[in-house]
Amino acid sequence: MKKILRSVLLLAAITLGVSVQATQTNTVTLTPDVAIPVGNPVGISEQFNITGATGVVSDVSVTLNIAGGFNGNLYAYLVNPEGQLAVLLNRVGVTGSNPFGYSNPGFAITLDGNASSNIHGYGSGYSVNGGGQVTGTWAADGRNISPTSAGSLFDSTPPTSGLNVFVDTAAAGVWTLFVADLSSGGGTADLNSVGITVMTAPEPGTWALLGVGAAAMYFFRRRTAKA
Repeated sequence: MKKILRSVLLLAAITLGVSVQATQTNTVTLTPDVAIPVGNPVGISEQFNITGATGVVSDVSVTLNIAGGFNGNLYAYLVNPEGQLAVLLNRVGVTGSNPFGYSNPGFAITLDGNASSNIHGYGSGYSVNGGGQVTGTWAADGRNISPTSAGSLFDSTPPTSGLNVFVDTAAAGVWTLFVADLSSGGGTADLNSVGITVMTAPEPGTWALLGVGAAAMYFFRRRTAKA
């Protein structure tokens, strides 16, 4: 009996292992090349239509190319087809001791759900390109508070609304990016390009049932044939 149970579990594990190979990569890139209105909370929105995606989200990454302006003025978020929101940028660098945030002119970055260094505190160690844009791969800001909040609130608010809020949600449909420049100082920032990559995988519960079910059926048939 133990031998049969081990065999059932092994076959189920093999079936589950095959499901991992069904992961999909869905990428949409836009090149709006538009100015972000200075000191205007209305901001701009860009939409990505992801079609043909199956399963559920396993990871999301966003590439941002924003040139010029004052990084500490920017507020950006991403909304998925189900209406959930991830805060990408929330006046990076704003703290209780720095109410204005970082002054670098733009980003050429990737924000990824699996990254460890949060973009809000990039000033502790970062690189820039020839245009002065901050580069690298970072975790989204994730501080889901009003961008007009006091610096002390940024200090005490954990990044609970990063890109990982999308894990296990549906990928297919319209995703919306919003970006705004909330201060009249620091010059104009241009949104040159933006891309979104959504990784999807089969729903774990579905594949687990299929794996165990297939294994049980296989050994039931073997036992029946021997009878």
